[in-house]
Amino acid sequence: MSTITAVKSCTTTNCAFNNNGCTAFAVTIDGKSACSTFITLDARGGLPTADGRVGACQRLECTHNKDLLCTAPGVDVVDAACTSFEAR
Repeated sequence: MSTITAVKSCTTTNCAFNNNGCTAFAVTIDGKSACSTFITLDARGGLPTADGRVGACQRLECTHNKDLLCTAPGVDVVDAACTSFEAR
């Protein structure tokens, strides 16, 4: 794999890593397709721009999962859930 999958969009505005998009360096998608990097704080953090990536994916039955990495061209996160999941 030559690139790390981008978080194309995130509508989870109550996440501390959402500042007009995902600012986490890398998110983890857990085995239920939830973004386990989600955190609610009274602060915003992460990268200075919305350039988040998928660092790890634990959703083994997703067609985009190869060696626990996401191979999708990009993912969308809605209410802290990865909506790009596709069953094998």
